[in-house]
Amino acid sequence: MPKAHQDPKSTSLDSDGLLNPHPGAVTDTLFQTNAFFDARDLMQVKYEMLRRSMVEGESKADAALAFGLSRPTFYQVERAFAEHGLAGLLPRKRGPKEAHKLSAKVMAYLEQLLAKDASLRAPALVTQLAQRFGVQVHPRSIERALARKKNAARWRREAFPASRPDIRSAALASTRGSSRWRRLAAARALRDMPRAEPFGT
Repeated sequence: MPKAHQDPKSTSLDSDGLLNPHPGAVTDTLFQTNAFFDARDLMQVKYEMLRRSMVEGESKADAALAFGLSRPTFYQVERAFAEHGLAGLLPRKRGPKEAHKLSAKVMAYLEQLLAKDASLRAPALVTQLAQRFGVQVHPRSIERALARKKNAARWRREAFPASRPDIRSAALASTRGSSRWRRLAAARALRDMPRAEPFGT
């Protein structure tokens, strides 16, 4: 919905999802000195950012800073342009929630990164995902996803001890796809099940 007190161009950009929410963050000289370059036009800002880096050789970090965008956004824009050209700079339709962006493939990649360097923090992982997969995820989403995965692994170890591989594999197979609470109930029942004594004792 267009915001109040907007000029026609801003209204049009807003309706198309192309209105830059932070035009004041664009400090590039061209946008400051030439009326042709409009910091409100997010598509133009993205294109000029890429051109400044890819054609004029400015570093990606400096280009992103000059055009008021983050480094993860730069990588996302770079990938979209490489795959789709100018059309890739247009806003996408509403995509999946961030949790859906953290697919099994993405989570496996995060675990590989952390296995190599356990000191990596969520902001650094955000940049890595943008470079590798062209997705932008909030740091807190990554932290929560990693915590859930860690807690799930701990729960499986406690619920299905490795000392009973027969019960462990059977229980996990029988509860696959069930709700968390049904899995927990099954795990407790199996854990508390008395072990059968060998025949003849």
